[in-house]
Amino acid sequence: MNAEQRREDAARRAEMAAAGARAEAAAAQRQIDAFVAELSRRGIAPEPLSACLLNGTRAKCDRVGWYVNAARTIAIGPQGEYYQLTVPGRALARFRGVSVPVAQPSLVVARGGRDGESGDLSDFLARALERYSAGTG
Repeated sequence: MNAEQRREDAARRAEMAAAGARAEAAAAQRQIDAFVAELSRRGIAPEPLSACLLNGTRAKCDRVGWYVNAARTIAIGPQGEYYQLTVPGRALARFRGVSVPVAQPSLVVARGGRDGESGDLSDFLARALERYSAGTG
């Protein structure tokens, strides 16, 4: 196999992986949109979110939404945005706040994380809906 063939094969594998990620994100987005619609139907307003800095402290951020996991490191915005709330930041970020970008959703929350911290997005959304409906956000 020559170098050109290896490059073509690598490009093909990369495109197949990207297509798979896009399909997974689209399926996850449908679940997220249903979650947001149900919260809206129930009149449960989004709350100001905070981010977790890499040193473990919390910092205010520029987003509102609903936390999906107990660690409050994943959240959903009112327009169906998916946020990963673990971000880099210096000590002053705790006071100044941080900006959190919208991330591509996945059908598995915290893939590869510790036991209890990862799992199916649908399970996390169902538990979050239950918490917010009970008023314990």
